[in-house]
Amino acid sequence: MSSSALLAYDLVRTYDGRRVLDGVSLTASPGHRIGLIGENGAGKSTLLRLLAGADEPETGTVERPADLGYLHQEMPFDASATIADVVDDALREIRADLAALEAPDGLTLEEYGDVLERAQLHEAWDADRRAELVLAGLGLGDLASARTLGSLSGGQRGRLALAAVLIRRPAALLLDEPTNHLDDDAAAFLEAHLRDLPGAVVLASHDRAFLDAVCTDLVDLDPAVDGPIRFGGDYTSYQAFRLAERDRWERRFVEEQAEISDLRRAVAVTAHQVAPGRERRDSEKMGYGHTAGRVQQQISRRVRSATRRLDDLTRAQVRKPPVPLRFNGFLTASSADGLLVSAASLSVPGRLTLDRLDVPAGDRLLVTGPNGAGKSTLLAVLAGLVSFAGTVSRRRGLKVGMLAQDTVFDRPDRTVAATYELALGPDRAEAVPLRSLGLIAPRDLARPLADLSVGQRRRLALALLVADPPELLLLDEPTNHLSPRLADELEDALGTAPGTIVVASHDRWLRSRWPGRELRLA
Repeated sequence: MSSSALLAYDLVRTYDGRRVLDGVSLTASPGHRIGLIGENGAGKSTLLRLLAGADEPETGTVERPADLGYLHQEMPFDASATIADVVDDALREIRADLAALEAPDGLTLEEYGDVLERAQLHEAWDADRRAELVLAGLGLGDLASARTLGSLSGGQRGRLALAAVLIRRPAALLLDEPTNHLDDDAAAFLEAHLRDLPGAVVLASHDRAFLDAVCTDLVDLDPAVDGPIRFGGDYTSYQAFRLAERDRWERRFVEEQAEISDLRRAVAVTAHQVAPGRERRDSEKMGYGHTAGRVQQQISRRVRSATRRLDDLTRAQVRKPPVPLRFNGFLTASSADGLLVSAASLSVPGRLTLDRLDVPAGDRLLVTGPNGAGKSTLLAVLAGLVSFAGTVSRRRGLKVGMLAQDTVFDRPDRTVAATYELALGPDRAEAVPLRSLGLIAPRDLARPLADLSVGQRRRLALALLVADPPELLLLDEPTNHLSPRLADELEDALGTAPGTIVVASHDRWLRSRWPGRELRLA
């Protein structure tokens, strides 16, 4: 096995008494690009941290190449650091190798050979040009190199962190949600760049189009009958396989439980037949002494055989398949025909300009455009959440609901269940139990919001909308932080909801399948 392979054996990691990873093993060989998928909390980011050495497992081992790149959510630089500082740091080791090759005094022949091999693997002679291409490809080429990190937006800092790890060109690469903050052109550049890398890549992503375009293999960390599923292929191909595996698990569980019940009955009935002191029937009395021993032995053998099979099956039985998180309920309420919202001459300085927009009842409107075009601002204007110049007319009594891009709750110390009841009121919360919506796992109902992942908090915000559906639903990047499977189900629900929906999204998978009209903001 090449030293640039990434190997993990039987990893176990527990948080707050919950086993997030339970005996997970992974082999990532050079040339393989493995996508980690699964629900929020399934352990994708945890596995990446363990692979990177940023966290340690309770048990299990990881073998990683010395030259490993890991996309951090936050860069290890002060706000006063510049873009040039980040790029120089990414090129530091490469430049040191080039300097050593140009002035090899003091290097042994073996050491020189090692440095030369490392420089060739990193394509060191092309590194400065690569840095320029990566910055341009990720939409950062027009930014002055003297710009400080503190002056950049959150999206720009995220893209710069991604650029830094790509510029290094490490032997193996770990990426956590790398397409966050990327527009179409930047995502396409990243896909092409990753496909061109010779080393191993392991990534966690909710971006279904990205998984399809990049991955040679998928590892599904959601519960399965034989543990995490590794599938050789892309996301589209995996869908049918996943459904078949789930069906196989459910059928095996039902068949095993039926056999266990039958064996228990057989053992109980047969044991009663050979019980001491049992009154014999008249038909048994004739010749009883002659046959009793043989019959008793035969029945005893059946009891022992059934008991052994029952014990073996009970020990090895598969656990009951957990109810998967799924999207239940209607997203919107129906409304009478006619215009719901009409906007004209809209302007939010520096954020949005729009001449006119009419949203009729039953409309399916997709708002698209590059970062900064004003998609989120438009939704906030329609919801009445920001000040603007121009006019917006809403139907009298119109019930509007909005899922914002950033999910924030006032009281992160409250539990999920308490937050749901307080937001809806006890009567509505009882009429539409949170469990019934399929968006929150039962084990998470008693957890404080502060302990939830971003995706789990987003599912709670979506549940609050579904529990009391509006006539006009505004969704800002609705598939962000949702697992690919749950995003699929949400999209299905968007197609069947009876009301009116306006969606702002950069999700290429959603956009390519959108059934309604599109408004593209420049």
